Order: sequence, then C-alpha cells, then structure tokens
Amino acid sequence: MTSKVAEEALGYEQARDELIEVVRRLEAGGTTLEESLALWERGEELAKVCRRWLDGARARLDAALAEEEETGAEDDS
Repeated sequence: MTSKVAEEALGYEQARDELIEVVRRLEAGGTTLEESLALWERGEELAKVCRRWLDGARARLDAALAEEEETGAEDDS
C-alpha cells in the first residue's frame, strides 16, 4: 500500500497517467485475482488524489471569480 505522503506528493498529471495505466492493465486482463484487486485498490487511491487536485483547482477558481466579482462591484460604486 502506498504511503499517504507519497500519494500527496503526486501531481495531478502523474496520478492521472498512472490511473490510466492501471485501467489499461485491468481492461487487458490476464492478471490474477490478487493482482487485479491490488490494481483496483491503487486505482481508487489515484482517483482520490486526482479528485483532491480537481477540488482544489475548483476552489481556487471559485475564489478568483468571487474576488473578481467583488472588485467589479466596487468599481461600479
């Protein structure tokens, strides 16, 4: 199992690319049940990393848009 520190160190693109590879391997088949379960678990971890990055990006965009609206409203006064 991957450590939490290592997961947090992954950038979005790294996590996404590894997740794509995990999905490719699962879809290709030819792995044992144990290997498939390990791949699935890794895929779940990677998906969570991607989701955290995307949620963070959304929060930053929302904050920037709110700031822009606030500044625009002050300029109209």
